[in-house]
Amino acid sequence: MPTALRPHGASWLGGSMIVASIDHAMWFHRPARVDEWLLYTMESPSAQNARGFARGLIYDRSGRLVASVAQEGLMRQATRK
Repeated sequence: MPTALRPHGASWLGGSMIVASIDHAMWFHRPARVDEWLLYTMESPSAQNARGFARGLIYDRSGRLVASVAQEGLMRQATRK
């Protein structure tokens, strides 16, 4: 969810935000060695109304797509009582 918070200048660190995963998934497209170099690219195409959507792609050293991920989360400003 940090990727979905970034455009709003917010962070889940420091306690000013309440963040929770609503739904997440991971798809493996081909075998990959996790003890070798992997590139993880992330983007957040939508973050509004206290919800954020983020997706990512994981590539191996040769540039092959090995996995895809998606996550939707709740993002709210913490209120002090």
